[in-house]
Amino acid sequence: MTRLRPAYAVPAALSIGCAAALLVRASVLPAAVVVAVALTLRPPIALAVLLAVGGWWWGGERLRTLDRSVLASRIGTAERAVVETQEPARTSAYDVRVRALVRRWGSARVREVVLLELPLGRAPPQGSRLQVLGTLRDPGDQRAWLRLHGIHVVLRAGVWRRIGARGTLADRLHGWLARTSVPGLAGERRAVLEGVVLGEDQGLSDTLRARFRASGLYHLLAVSGGNVIVVASGATVLALALGLSRLVAEAAALAAIGGYVLAVGPQPSVLRAGIAGALGCLAWLSGRERDRLYALLLAAASLLAWNPLTLLDPGFQLSFAAVVAIFVATPRLSAWLEGYPLPRYVREAIAVSTPCGIVTAPISWAHFHQIPLLTVPANVAAAPVVGPMLVLALLAALLPPLGVPLAHLNGLLAAYLAGCARFFGGLPGAQIRSPAAAAALAAGALLAAAYAWTRAERAEAGLPADRDRPPEDRARGAPAT
Repeated sequence: MTRLRPAYAVPAALSIGCAAALLVRASVLPAAVVVAVALTLRPPIALAVLLAVGGWWWGGERLRTLDRSVLASRIGTAERAVVETQEPARTSAYDVRVRALVRRWGSARVREVVLLELPLGRAPPQGSRLQVLGTLRDPGDQRAWLRLHGIHVVLRAGVWRRIGARGTLADRLHGWLARTSVPGLAGERRAVLEGVVLGEDQGLSDTLRARFRASGLYHLLAVSGGNVIVVASGATVLALALGLSRLVAEAAALAAIGGYVLAVGPQPSVLRAGIAGALGCLAWLSGRERDRLYALLLAAASLLAWNPLTLLDPGFQLSFAAVVAIFVATPRLSAWLEGYPLPRYVREAIAVSTPCGIVTAPISWAHFHQIPLLTVPANVAAAPVVGPMLVLALLAALLPPLGVPLAHLNGLLAAYLAGCARFFGGLPGAQIRSPAAAAALAAGALLAAAYAWTRAERAEAGLPADRDRPPEDRARGAPAT
């Protein structure tokens, strides 16, 4: 188990301070009182308290900035505007929606993010500069969700045309990876691969997306630490194969991580995995020991410092809860499963998916009012193909002459993954939607977790799994006759 270190206090205190700003904004008098009290404490504790106060103040300032809106006062007005799309568009049954940055509203120059709604039809690619004729609308029942992402108004456009592109490095990398990683594929197989490689589910049908959620496999359509490990490892192996030094190889891995994060976009799970991977490379370059818990805390502090509202985002909560579960429970569960006659990959899949499923179940219920019950068997079935899918997609992008055959081979794996989602997600009772059933499941999970934890502790101590003494101890302690 990871030993706690004083260095953890820095990112932990900053994270707590930024999160505290969500409850109450910092003000001079309370902050001064806390600082005065902190100065009387031991230096390490005083430093942690001062950092928390600094995070509290900074979080409040960031919230004021994020809540500031120039366009909110113009809701109900219509104008010609120039906007830039910041992500791939999502098509619904009624319209096309995409997060966009307004650069001009009428004659006024502005810089504010909005939710852009376009008529059904073709969707603009990421990074497009559009001229639209639209009306600003109140977010309505979407207000709380959009506020998490710094959006305060909806721009509904009736007419639009593409007038250019942003041309940023992120847009170029995204377009290149989306185009070259799945050449020659279309339909469902392409959509599944785009989910695994880019974390985008826009191409999936509503039915298949629901099956991924019900089966507990939806997390495979979000970029995670596994993706970053594959990218970094691939860059390192390639550099070493070319005869380059380990220093150059680690630098290449660092560059590959940065490029991949830019390509897939600033999702909480992406940024967490990217920061952790980059810190691992920097640790090697500086000759220090890699510390995954410190990397996790630093990633949390970075995300909350940029936007404290990220703490309320389901993606942030699910991602960090799952990683903490892997750190804490997976080693114990792996040790407990050692005695069972199961293939290694099955034991690893169970050891990872079981604690992740348990800790993310309350979050899934709180946000989506559903809990997948077949997470463990579904992940055991799907786990063997996810890594190869990402590897084949990256190889197809890096080796264009082999892109089409690699993509078609990858399409078979994508079809298998979609089949797993359909099978497990379509079984009766695949997910819970009843509050009573959710409460019963929570009680059973807690009892099972407590039992497994106790057995793992006894196994680590070399004691028998049950609480009875060994036979030799019972014989030794028997009364003489």
